Amino acid sequence: MTHAAAIDAVWEMFRETNRQFQEMVREERERWAKLELLSQEALLMSQETDRQMRETDRQMRETDRQMRETDRKMRETDRKLDRLGDRLGEFVEGLVAPACETLFAQRGIPVHKVSRRVKAKLPGGRCMEIDLFVVNTDAVSLVEVKSKLTVEDVREHLIRLAEFKEFFPEYADKRVCGAVAGMVIEDNVRLFAIHQGLFVIEQAGETLRMANDDTFVPRFW
Repeated sequence: MTHAAAIDAVWEMFRETNRQFQEMVREERERWAKLELLSQEALLMSQETDRQMRETDRQMRETDRQMRETDRKMRETDRKLDRLGDRLGEFVEGLVAPACETLFAQRGIPVHKVSRRVKAKLPGGRCMEIDLFVVNTDAVSLVEVKSKLTVEDVREHLIRLAEFKEFFPEYADKRVCGAVAGMVIEDNVRLFAIHQGLFVIEQAGETLRMANDDTFVPRFW
């Protein structure tokens, strides 16, 4: 190989090495560019995720605030309904109380006194409240008053009647009968109460009446 040929061979090797080096540099730049792009995308995704998490947290706080507000409004509504129910109950009791003397007298039970909201307590936190307490010489009547009477109201009153003398031992020597009264009483409730031996006082137009017929025999406790 001549001297010139050797120099050409060296330059060719140098050019090839340089080309390969430039190719490596280009590939490395492309790789770094891709990594940079991926890094930017990851950063954007992280920022978006962080934004979404902050938004989710904000929405959760807002939902929690709304739930607390709804709960507050529901409690306030419950209080208003309770107050309305108490006032309605007092109103109905106010209608039934003065009618008791006449209605019971018509059934042979003279009335000496009608008391409203009579209460008693026993040890252990047990308590009893009687809406209307009707008293005569030898008998007392416990009247449960509701704006709308239900079967459950009747069942609870039967329990009240069974426990009455335990709460009021001063009436142990008296006969105890029961009555239920309501502005609205469905047929099945009326029949259930009568079959349990209770007087049923119901609205009839602008007045009150006993729903029990003349053959009715009250139950005494």
